[in-house]
Amino acid sequence: MLTASGLELRVGPRLLLEPTTLRVAAGDRIGLVGRNGAGKTTLTKVLAGEGVPAAGSVSVSGTLGYLPQDPRSTDMEEIARDRILSARGIADALRRLRRAEERMADDDPKVAEKAVRAYARADEELHVMGGYAAESEAAAIASSLGLEQRVLAQPLGTLSGGQRRRIELARILFSGADTLLLDEPTNHLDGDSILWLRDFLKSHQGGVIVISHDEDLVEDVVNKVFYLDANRCTIDVYNMGWKAYQEQREADERRRRREQANAEKQAGALMKQAERFRAKATKARAAQQMANRAERILDGVQGQRASDRVAKLRFPDPAPSGRTPLSAKGLSKSYGSLEVFTGVDLAIDRGSRVVVLGLNGAGKTTLLRMLAGVEEPDTGEVVPGHGLKLGYYAQEHETLDTSATVLENMMSAAPELPEVEARRVLGSFLFTGDDVDKPAGVLSGGEKTRLALAALVVSSANVLLLDEPTNNLDPASREEILGALRGYKGAIVLVTHDEGAVEALAPERVILLPDGAEDMWNSEFEDLITLA
Repeated sequence: MLTASGLELRVGPRLLLEPTTLRVAAGDRIGLVGRNGAGKTTLTKVLAGEGVPAAGSVSVSGTLGYLPQDPRSTDMEEIARDRILSARGIADALRRLRRAEERMADDDPKVAEKAVRAYARADEELHVMGGYAAESEAAAIASSLGLEQRVLAQPLGTLSGGQRRRIELARILFSGADTLLLDEPTNHLDGDSILWLRDFLKSHQGGVIVISHDEDLVEDVVNKVFYLDANRCTIDVYNMGWKAYQEQREADERRRRREQANAEKQAGALMKQAERFRAKATKARAAQQMANRAERILDGVQGQRASDRVAKLRFPDPAPSGRTPLSAKGLSKSYGSLEVFTGVDLAIDRGSRVVVLGLNGAGKTTLLRMLAGVEEPDTGEVVPGHGLKLGYYAQEHETLDTSATVLENMMSAAPELPEVEARRVLGSFLFTGDDVDKPAGVLSGGEKTRLALAALVVSSANVLLLDEPTNNLDPASREEILGALRGYKGAIVLVTHDEGAVEALAPERVILLPDGAEDMWNSEFEDLITLA
């Protein structure tokens, strides 16, 4: 269904993948794994035909559906339902049907008669394409992904980032594509939707490649693993499920350790004997042969896999501030006739910890954007307190200038920071050498996350607004984030689906949207985290 031949990947001069041949057949449900920045997103883009390899080719038989990590740039005026239906070409016929319905009521008989004929043509076309049944199927998929009927009737521009991403996922799944390439499909999904997605993928008859840090999903779904080794720039193929893969990886590492220990022991003995022989001129040749043999023994073992590097994260020491560095009064937001939330009041005291909960579409991201000054409220105001210094992490990375380089983004976040210090901080976030000269637009979701967090580190912010900061991160990087949350001394306002992030935050208060109700945090709210 999908074959890559001699595929080589590079980002600038940096090699991501040596020439590799891969095949995805019907029934293959492949988990593509590897550390952040290894090239997983780059590989899926190339397989989807949206990126160009340094060498090699990709051939696809049948249809292909690709869900990128970041939402696609689409017409924000398009109705959400039409966006899903466009995957099968049905949306255009439906639009013509609606236009014909409107013109059929025209007072001019000629216009009305022409509209009747147009309606009949569009109606017949819909029947041929199974349009009415397909519309019901699309609605069922959308509902399973937590998208209400009222959301499907709205323009894309009125939806949250999470809702637009779920619209894109619904579109891909509705398309009926033979091969699915899904990059972090569980981002922005609640627990019930993730369970439904698992069942959908397990029953898919075609091929699947999925990148996901949701271990429950990969354990339940995948029957083959591609491990993208960032240190060797290769892909190791494991024809087994997730649990068996993990056991095999551990067994491989134990075998490598034993082989390396034995090789070092043998080589050490040879080198010791060679040193003794070197003292005698008559045995100099034998000494050199022993030394050469020792080197061949060491070269002949694979050795242990180099440990994947992890970005070292410590949020900044907060700048001094007044008692309440950030507050807001009477905030409300509507999109057309749709009211998102109204009458939200809040006061973020120095060092306080607040979590914002609410179902998808309740306005959590919108509230953070207002507090960050990125979006204006319809009513009310955000009031900066004495000494306020904001740090804002946006879930869709819109705070990054995608046309600027990694280094330029850092210098923009902290203009007074010496370049050598900016490079040092970037190095601790795994951006080294030529990496700092890459445009931010070519970074993977995980790399964008690391860059946005690096900008926070140099900000000296005393109030952090964090919107889904653990999305797109491998387990080790996620643990770094959680450790940083625990140790930060400033105020934090957090939006997340990640129970571990809330536990690390240890919030004092919770704001529930869309009502804007504020309460003291207690364990009863824990069940709402994954639902939110």
